[in-house]
Amino acid sequence: MKYIHVKVTAGASKESLKQKSDDHFEISVKEKAERNQANVRVLSLVALLFKVPKNKVRIVNGHRNPSKLLVLDI
Repeated sequence: MKYIHVKVTAGASKESLKQKSDDHFEISVKEKAERNQANVRVLSLVALLFKVPKNKVRIVNGHRNPSKLLVLDI
């Protein structure tokens, strides 16, 4: 397992993913923070980045907070 700290900006004009350190990222997504839309997109982007299936990435802490802790089941 690998833990990832993510700071999310929802409702941004364009998507971006910046790596701050080995396990800290800043992600901007176009989806709004409503009905879990932004969280779903963040999980998709992290899965693409680490080349793992979407079901191997999940939010451990921060479901309703811009700062999230994700876990990758590798």
